[in-house]
Amino acid sequence: MGSIYGDWLKEQREAEGLTQQQLADRAVMTRSHIAHIEAGRRVPSKEDARRLDKALNTGNVLSSFLPQDDEDSIAEYFEKVRVLEQQAVVIREFALAYFPGILQTKRYARAVLESVFPPVSEEECDRRVVTRLERAKILEDPLTPVVWALLDETVLRRPVATGDVMAEQIMHVVRLAEAGRIRVHVMPFDAGHHPLAHSMLTLMWFEDQPPLAYTEGGYMGRLHDSPSMVQRLQHRYALALSDAMPLKDSLALLKATAKEYEHHG
Repeated sequence: MGSIYGDWLKEQREAEGLTQQQLADRAVMTRSHIAHIEAGRRVPSKEDARRLDKALNTGNVLSSFLPQDDEDSIAEYFEKVRVLEQQAVVIREFALAYFPGILQTKRYARAVLESVFPPVSEEECDRRVVTRLERAKILEDPLTPVVWALLDETVLRRPVATGDVMAEQIMHVVRLAEAGRIRVHVMPFDAGHHPLAHSMLTLMWFEDQPPLAYTEGGYMGRLHDSPSMVQRLQHRYALALSDAMPLKDSLALLKATAKEYEHHG
């Protein structure tokens, strides 16, 4: 979301002589949520916009001119998600083809980014690797966010890098899980088709705004703020998780797979 929408909201609020807290009280929102929308750091939901229109007596202007995401590229969508990711208190990931970005090692991230099409320059690849590693810093906090990673077995079995890089990546996830920083579960091939088989999924919960979801697949990404859609995706995640391997068994499979990559290079 660009800042134009947020700037206009701020202008309307100030024209009404309201502080962010006063507007938040009128719109039944939190002050920090208003601040994030005005600064362009958060995407207002349709319900947010409806309440803001009512609080500011702006008819349906804020609802009608919500930023339209239909033409956004994955990079543009994910810029929004990257910011939200830093603010989330709970993150649940489902990975279909690659390890989730916040769990990637430097060498694995480079291998993934070097495989994109159309190719990018080495300088651009370096920039993207740095960005991805910056995202992973949220795990330096020992408690927040709480992270669950559900991995389709394809993530382990289809190598995107050399054997030593794959082994290093897998063991990185194992160490995070054994340290209690994350939970990891593998969705095995023999589970058959499951509710998340068509795209990757990130679910996020926050202290001061409703939960959001992000899906990506087929070179398209989408951030979901509709409560009904987010809840539907949460239910699909829970259903898929119920068919996944327990933590202990998942870690055993991860370790065994890492050894296979080490032996076969």
